[in-house]
Amino acid sequence: MIYDLLIIGGGPAGLSAAIYAGWTKLSVLVLEKLSVGGAIVVSKKVKNYPGFPEGISGAELGGLMEEQARQFGAEITWGTVTSFEDKGEIKVIKSGKDEYKAKTVLICTGTSHRSLGVPGEEKFKGRGISYCAICDAPFFKEKEVVVVGGGNSALQEAVSLTKFASKVYIVHNSDQLKAEKPVQEEARNNDKIVILYNTVVKEILGEDLLEKVVLINNETGEEWALEVSGVFPYIGVQPNTYFLENSSVELDDQGFIITNENMETSVPGIYAAGDVRQKEVPQIVVAAAEGAIAATMVKKYLKERGGKEENG
Repeated sequence: MIYDLLIIGGGPAGLSAAIYAGWTKLSVLVLEKLSVGGAIVVSKKVKNYPGFPEGISGAELGGLMEEQARQFGAEITWGTVTSFEDKGEIKVIKSGKDEYKAKTVLICTGTSHRSLGVPGEEKFKGRGISYCAICDAPFFKEKEVVVVGGGNSALQEAVSLTKFASKVYIVHNSDQLKAEKPVQEEARNNDKIVILYNTVVKEILGEDLLEKVVLINNETGEEWALEVSGVFPYIGVQPNTYFLENSSVELDDQGFIITNENMETSVPGIYAAGDVRQKEVPQIVVAAAEGAIAATMVKKYLKERGGKEENG
């Protein structure tokens, strides 16, 4: 089977592309490594996606997108890309022992949270350190925790944690938060949240479980230990483009894929959409739009090369 389009990543961009490509009768395979819906599935409430004035959970939104993609004929399977090879007219993707072939590929692999890079972080992953507050908040009921970061994700997760934790410290390395104003106001108005400005994590300590963090004020040099049970780093993301290291697909200096406005990469027949793509606005609605654009360009690309052939 040679698919017309192989989509790597089943988040909003990938599923939107699957919907549009399937709707135009292209043969489509979506390869997702974790759960269909991508990173949005951990969002308890998505409040700014058009058409849902009361908000919708990320899992529900992702589920609806998956259902619609399947209705239009898209196949969805699970696996992690282990090798990526461009053979001109045919692209070959390997996932473990499985191999997939397609005439075009759309990369929608998104991003992963950056690590703090401090002593103790690796030791306490899963034993006090979590990169998903919504997933693990119940484990910290009536306990004190730290959220590291000053952007939208950090503050929103801090607010979410207050439903379980007795106190949430937001540790930010600057004197100004980066989150949007409404998000900042929600955090500042929460009695359980304490914001520590100009502060960074120096070390994470404990025996079997995380017990405290060593903090340092980057202005005064003051250092102190804070007894907490959990640390949630939200200090930015890095693109999931590890499998492109030996390919001809052009990346920027941070590893994000460079495309034009048609989602075309530097290699003909290979496209990128969503948060893995170099851009300024990483939002769900933007990712969905990019997926639709990519699918439309794939259709045009295949037509210009003699039209799609059923089942390759």
